[in-house]
Amino acid sequence: MKILVIAALFFSVSAVWAGTRVDGVRLWPAPDHTRLVLDTADLVDHNVFALSNPSRLVIDLKDTALGTDFSNVDTAGSPIQRIRSAPRNGNDLRVVLDLKSEIKPRSFVLEPNQQYGHRLVIDLIDEQGSRLDRAASNPTVTQDSAGKRDVIVVIDAGHGGEDPGAIGPRGTREKDVVLKMATRLADLINQQKGFTAKLTRTGDYYVGLRNRTLLARKYNADLFVSVHADAFRTPQPRGASVFALSQRGATSETARWLAQSENRSDLIGGAGGVSLDGRDDMLAGVLLDLSMTASINASLGVGDSVLGRLGRVAKLHKKGVEQAAFVVLKSPDIPSILVEAGFISNPTEEKNLSTEWYRNKLANAIFDGVEQYFRRTPPPGTLLAWEKQRGRGDLDISQYRIRRGDTLSAVARENQTTVNELMRFNGMSDDRVMVGQTIRIPSS
Repeated sequence: MKILVIAALFFSVSAVWAGTRVDGVRLWPAPDHTRLVLDTADLVDHNVFALSNPSRLVIDLKDTALGTDFSNVDTAGSPIQRIRSAPRNGNDLRVVLDLKSEIKPRSFVLEPNQQYGHRLVIDLIDEQGSRLDRAASNPTVTQDSAGKRDVIVVIDAGHGGEDPGAIGPRGTREKDVVLKMATRLADLINQQKGFTAKLTRTGDYYVGLRNRTLLARKYNADLFVSVHADAFRTPQPRGASVFALSQRGATSETARWLAQSENRSDLIGGAGGVSLDGRDDMLAGVLLDLSMTASINASLGVGDSVLGRLGRVAKLHKKGVEQAAFVVLKSPDIPSILVEAGFISNPTEEKNLSTEWYRNKLANAIFDGVEQYFRRTPPPGTLLAWEKQRGRGDLDISQYRIRRGDTLSAVARENQTTVNELMRFNGMSDDRVMVGQTIRIPSS
């Protein structure tokens, strides 16, 4: 009987002391904040506070043990000088970040996803001015000497950092694929006279969904393009899609599911409980509705142009522009589209999206669609509007379909250009061409 009592007491004490454990640590430096992620075995109760002279951030974890080595963390590019830790109050853990400068901390926990388990996220926000503040003080309205501004296109590579996005059967991560595609698209746009491109992210870090649209507004964008390569519950769905915002329902089951999936990623930014300041002014509401309607109509127009070009180089999931309630498209004054480059859950499309040549084909097609739309309907005050008024804006980029026996050098000679120019204009890594391939010819 005495043994049973002792055993019962032992298990009772163990249950009281049972907590969680820090199993790993990752650091994600971004332009205006650094994200520290602690992988934990279970949900963790925590408290965060800052100290000064010298600058430190203290993270107290209740009923938590340390199961990783903080000394191996590379803190380059972050405000952290070093990370140290020590047990506290018997079962608790205290983690201290020695900082190079003062920061504003924000913390939240995340549930497991496809790639990671439970996590505690601590954002170290730069108090000296965020990226949004810098964009507001330096709006992007590039002009030539005659005052004719560029068309501004903000390109958003979905996911990033702690949010891998969808993951294919072979482990290909959506966040990596779309960043490469978005970067290529930005290069194409910046090479075209009369256009300027800006990226919402240029590296592997997370930007909140609402901050992505706020950046577009700060940059005075004429168009917002969000690039994704999502997944579905089954491997069968395939094909590229273009979405515009829907204020009501989605136009297909897949569209509805994708919108829910993308919107859930906003929790990665710790913004799950954000509420916007409401204004009950009737006039403001009417003007907002009118602006949103005009924005959606323009989005459908540019989306149709992009979808038409994508259909020339890839299989389409749907023949028309779909609509769904993506948070990232909810900008009342900027035409916005979301391009699904394909389904990374489909083995064939995952393999294609992993290759540079296929991503470049898609980026070229998106660019062609964007350029075609703006040459047809240029915003007032732009170089494109001025050219159209002078009868020069209706000229489209010529294209040539490769036939048997063609070489890139022969095509270059016939069109009075160079092989290097054709390679650069079409995102080609070498001068090889295939029968049936369509290449873009720059105007002289």
